[in-house]
Amino acid sequence: MADGKEERAPRKRADARRNEQNLLDAAAAVFVESGVDAPVREIAKKAGVGMGTIYRHFPTRSDLVIAVFRHQVDACAEAGPVLLAECATPYEALVRWVDKFVDFLITKHGLAGAMQSGDARFGPLHAYFLENLEPVCAKLLEAAADAGEVPRDLAPFALLYAIGNLCAGDGNDPRYDTRRLVGFFVAGLRER
Repeated sequence: MADGKEERAPRKRADARRNEQNLLDAAAAVFVESGVDAPVREIAKKAGVGMGTIYRHFPTRSDLVIAVFRHQVDACAEAGPVLLAECATPYEALVRWVDKFVDFLITKHGLAGAMQSGDARFGPLHAYFLENLEPVCAKLLEAAADAGEVPRDLAPFALLYAIGNLCAGDGNDPRYDTRRLVGFFVAGLRER
């Protein structure tokens, strides 16, 4: 603080923020397709930016992995209230949010190897995940329960955990259809 005023980091230009968001989306897609060890040039190509742009935003691969994880969590968290406002019913909002959550989990599994590497900077990410997604899930469940669409005693952590376990089987075996299984599970929550 200088002269009693808070010092703030300079705000990024709008185009720099767009580049960063585009880069994070591209990196997430590449991580799902090719793993976190995919060449940086593959991420740059998908994002439509130069490799220097990636290194300017994320000097190390760990920085990029952490940023992708947080970006995916933030996008999933922000979607909850939007879906509640847009959807015809709270249950529809819950179903659509679960689909976004599955997208995140599939991306997260692409990040799993890096996150289990022992790098201490990855440690706080699980807490970040729960702190940001559990309250959103709780609001969606509460709205659906208030509408009589799902049981009132369904705990948000239990729902996230169950869906996470269903997504853990996602891999290269075409006999395992994650989305279909999650769809059956979520359909089973609906009060008739």
